Amino acid sequence: MIKMYKATRDDIDALMDMRLKMLREVNKLPEEHEFPEEFVNFTKLFFLHGNQTTWIVDDGGAVGCASICYYELMPTFDHPSGRRAQIMNVYTRPEYRKKGYASTLLRLLIEDAKDRGVTEIKLDSAEGKGKLYKLAGFKDSEECMVLDINRLLQRNIELAEKTGCKPHQCCSCEEKKES
Repeated sequence: MIKMYKATRDDIDALMDMRLKMLREVNKLPEEHEFPEEFVNFTKLFFLHGNQTTWIVDDGGAVGCASICYYELMPTFDHPSGRRAQIMNVYTRPEYRKKGYASTLLRLLIEDAKDRGVTEIKLDSAEGKGKLYKLAGFKDSEECMVLDINRLLQRNIELAEKTGCKPHQCCSCEEKKES
């Protein structure tokens, strides 16, 4: 019998199994692909201690899941609470698809967000999955600008190795020398 429930720490193994299956599928990785230990450990920590809610579809074992992650920004006129969220990991095993589980999970996550005073929910849609989200009211939007701190630091380390200059986090060595 199918049941849906909010995940608890007792579900960590099922959550990790579902997330890694989803990532393999979305990224077209072989089933035997091993993820870096650091990535797996940080993911477990987030499921256990992160500001998130995850729902599971269970049929004698996890067959689907969906998560919403919560964060806060400074309040704005459009978002006076500053509370925002991002939906992630909406996944059902192939044999359980097209039965309404994903749309039910999505509805449950949206209700949870409303209960928490969230004023904006974002998500990234896997290829070909946008219809589900549009039916729930999501709209396409332009991507914002992003700074990848890890890439910036790596670039500065590489520059320092080339020039012998100490790496800076906020600018290139040329700019730092001019000040």
